[in-house]
Amino acid sequence: MLIKTFGSAVYGVEAITITIEINWMATGTQTVMVGLPDNAVKESIQRVESAIKTNGYTMPRTRVVVNLAPADIKKSGTAFDLPIAIGLLAANEQIVKYEALKDYVIMGELSLDGKLRPIKGALPIAIQARKEGFKGLIIPAVNAKEAGMVNNLKVFGVETMKEVIDFFENDETGLTSTEINTRDEFFHSQYDFEIDFSDVKGQENIKRALEIAAAGGHNAILIGPPGAGKTMLAKRLPTILPPLSLHEALETTKIHSVAGKMPENSSLVSRRPFRSPHHTISDAGLVGGGGNPQPGEISLAHNGVLFLDELPEFKRTVLEVMRQPMEERRITISRAKVSVDFPASFMLIASMNPCPCGYYNHPEKECTCGPGMVQKYLNKISGPLLDRIDLHVEVTPVAFNELSSLRNTEPSSSIRNRVIVARDIQDKRFKEMPGIYCNAQMSSKVLKDMCALNQASQLLLKTAMEKLNLSARAYDRILKVSRTIADLSQSEDIKAEHVAEAIQYRSLDREGWAG
Repeated sequence: MLIKTFGSAVYGVEAITITIEINWMATGTQTVMVGLPDNAVKESIQRVESAIKTNGYTMPRTRVVVNLAPADIKKSGTAFDLPIAIGLLAANEQIVKYEALKDYVIMGELSLDGKLRPIKGALPIAIQARKEGFKGLIIPAVNAKEAGMVNNLKVFGVETMKEVIDFFENDETGLTSTEINTRDEFFHSQYDFEIDFSDVKGQENIKRALEIAAAGGHNAILIGPPGAGKTMLAKRLPTILPPLSLHEALETTKIHSVAGKMPENSSLVSRRPFRSPHHTISDAGLVGGGGNPQPGEISLAHNGVLFLDELPEFKRTVLEVMRQPMEERRITISRAKVSVDFPASFMLIASMNPCPCGYYNHPEKECTCGPGMVQKYLNKISGPLLDRIDLHVEVTPVAFNELSSLRNTEPSSSIRNRVIVARDIQDKRFKEMPGIYCNAQMSSKVLKDMCALNQASQLLLKTAMEKLNLSARAYDRILKVSRTIADLSQSEDIKAEHVAEAIQYRSLDREGWAG
């Protein structure tokens, strides 16, 4: 008898419904699986057979054809175990009441005893199931909260294959659907941070620079000796960023769900991600890839922060592949038979020592690097990549009297409130400009309209570029940062003091900075 069950395959951050067709043949003993399954899908027959026998059912030794349709799309992963098992039992009439199978998407990896293991991509699977009008979704219990955020769809979390069989045999009763109040889940832990800017002693100028970066969505690089606090400061940047909107949270959750990075029994990524890959990461690990393309670190940092510690230690090829995604805010991974898009709108925060020994320009310790070593070290970072970083911030060591001070420093919540006000100003400014959400995303044309300078500001910028030998690429960056500083001051016009502050954040553009 021919039976159809329904599953789902995830490509990029979207899901495609897969029809699992199962037919028992009168002659033969071989089980045949067609429809471009990979090895993990082909091996499901062994897991399914063990689970069926362990739960007291039989798997007759007759020929079975399992077709995963549409047959021209490659199927991968272990999540098809459960729909194949249920289809096999229904096709052999060991599940008598199989009419309701057409109303449900079923997904789950089977253990040999019939228990279910977690799957990847539960959220996009649930979204697609609702879009196609399915009545419900049956998935492992640990994924139920994640999929339960999708309204108008019954989501049943199950622990074992036997629960699914009993559900259909008992006229769709015996299981309780998972209901999640998305807004409560979202707002509950938005500001629940374990770290805070109040933990940082001194470094007021660096905190100010990171506040500007957060307010305008600017990329930044921190340059300073070992132990000056670069990593400590960078890790606290998410605590001052504006909270995620519900749309951003759902978009971010989809990416983490597809990558299998969601914590067990969690429903929503409610805080901006902070990703800090090691400098030994590969090209594919950073931007995504693989035979079945998976999101990389730049996509996992979508709507959040990508922190690259010790930037010159990263392979040059790894850094260069970031250039296009930083401009387009998405990455397209193309293979012979498939091409997928992953979002990649992130803030890049990098840190580096000023030289190989780490003590160039140190106020107390002497640099031991030979002639030309500082410039050679800096040249590990290409000009085009440096061109995409708006703020160059020099970090100096904290003096003992500041470290030992008992004076309370400003908490992240106060800084975040100012950042939110500045972002609200930008939201209104770019309301009629699709694709632009913050000052860092302004094109040259928009920059000309939004960053007009008065005579005093123009004269100051002209003098700075001549005296400090700033490069031409610094001009646009200074204007963008000036606009953000003005927004933090809630000023409609860019004033000379705003330009003056922005100029000091172009250290690496100064001719002769590296000796």
